[in-house]
Amino acid sequence: MSQWFRTQSPAMKEEFFTQATPMAGAGEMSLNGTIAKSGLLLAITMVMAVVGYVAQQPAIGIGCFFIALVIGIAGVFKREWAMPISLVYAPLMGFALGTISMFYAMEFADTQYKGIVPMAVAATFVVFGTMLTLYATRVIRVTETFRTVVMGATLAICVFYLGTLAISFFNPGIYNALPVFGSGPIGIGFSVFVIILAAMNLATDFDLIERGVQARAPKYMEWYGAFALLITLVWLYIEILRLISKLARR
Repeated sequence: MSQWFRTQSPAMKEEFFTQATPMAGAGEMSLNGTIAKSGLLLAITMVMAVVGYVAQQPAIGIGCFFIALVIGIAGVFKREWAMPISLVYAPLMGFALGTISMFYAMEFADTQYKGIVPMAVAATFVVFGTMLTLYATRVIRVTETFRTVVMGATLAICVFYLGTLAISFFNPGIYNALPVFGSGPIGIGFSVFVIILAAMNLATDFDLIERGVQARAPKYMEWYGAFALLITLVWLYIEILRLISKLARR
């Protein structure tokens, strides 16, 4: 469900940056600044994920997830608040990811997939590195059509996930009833599709950051770019974790 936050990305046009409210003496967005902030947010998330994994407090983890969800949505509409929002989002979502990872690790503890969590983490970074290389070498070019297709598909997945979540409160068996959540060919194919979509979102994040630097956006847009990147990585990790779990259940 973390992909819900990616609805911020339709704002990829030049005016998205030129209309950003400058802050006196704040400076301009830079690539190095965005990289540093991305590293900081990722480090916070990973540390708190370890804490959440070890703590084994599912109620707190679930609570953190939904609080992070609300905070993340606020970040979509308040770019100027990207720094405080991302610094609150990162530890909350990190703890939630640790809790989610703990559930998967416990389920497959006595199987050949007992290393499901490190496998998912490694796969996430491999996908990230691959997409960064493809984007930097211009093998992948983020055009207007590319953005439109990726954003449209992302929004569709978001609506589907949220709709399923809402229905599950009244019909908990909905996840077992829908083949896309199962471990059959449809379920695995769906997970592969969503992972590819999340990877394409990484390209739009790189584009967001590059355009912001070129447009000399306000300094706080470094936090916004880092925040967008973290959200996509969280989504990608969860989807990879799901795919591996589906393969393990076959």
